Amino acid sequence: MAAAQTKPRFAYFEGQIVPFEKATVSVMTHALNYGTAVFGGLRGYWNSEEEQLYLFRPLDHFERFLQSASLLRMTLPHTPETLTEVLRQLIQAEGYQTNCYVRPLAYKSSEMIGVKLHGVDDEITMFSIPFGSYVDDKEDGMHVGFSAWRRVDDNAIPARGKIAGSYVNSALIKSDALLAGYDEALVLTQDGHLSESSAANLFIVRRGQLITPAVNGDVLEGITRRTVIELAREELGLTVVERAIDRTEVYVADEMFMCGTGVQIAAVTQVEHRNVGTGKMGEVTRALSSVFYDVVTGRNPKYRHFLSPVYDKEPAQS
Repeated sequence: MAAAQTKPRFAYFEGQIVPFEKATVSVMTHALNYGTAVFGGLRGYWNSEEEQLYLFRPLDHFERFLQSASLLRMTLPHTPETLTEVLRQLIQAEGYQTNCYVRPLAYKSSEMIGVKLHGVDDEITMFSIPFGSYVDDKEDGMHVGFSAWRRVDDNAIPARGKIAGSYVNSALIKSDALLAGYDEALVLTQDGHLSESSAANLFIVRRGQLITPAVNGDVLEGITRRTVIELAREELGLTVVERAIDRTEVYVADEMFMCGTGVQIAAVTQVEHRNVGTGKMGEVTRALSSVFYDVVTGRNPKYRHFLSPVYDKEPAQS
């Protein structure tokens, strides 16, 4: 893993930007004891030619963040727009001139014992760290296996929300995969269809079509997933199908890749002891990676509406 793990200098905490060391909670905090929190993950991309840091789809990310919060009966005094402005101020304080990762967190903040969601106070915090590639962008791609753990069912814990407690499921999946010698894991739903990796959406290519599990397949409604679907249709002219995927379809797929804020777009080239396609990064994955990178860094003017600049300066004209 190539991601930096540097501590930030600042955090948004209890309504203001404070030194990171002051953003602390009690060991009695409800969220710490019961996992009653939701989080988000978004990226900022540094464009060296324009000397500008661009936040990628912050309004979409914060809209999903607030929807996740509503699933846990949270009442928060924010909109996607106000949270985007908080984030701009936070990164301005950090002064980043490099790619970064942002973690907003909404949590049940009351100091109490008792499992419930109503009648408990809610708070928001946010921080950002410099962040490069989550996985190495290598030609031979990722080697994955099927997890023995199943994805949490939406009728147990809402899959379309980033609920902190449900990521124990992801942690079990990821550790078992790494300790078994894999880079990641593929996870099945309770009915045996492909869902996600430990924390990323999945796509396969078969007979010229790009196929991904539907949003009712116990998957997170990923912002990167949504972007990939749009770019595949609009820029590459591909047919994109959202449907259930059988386990054996993975074995006969021409290509496979993961996508998400952390992983971005990463080729999967081997599943257990079977190659996916040629066993190397495929043409569709490579093309989507190239288009995606141009979009997130502001080098494709058609998709500037996805980006929000951090620093108060006019972007260069394209």
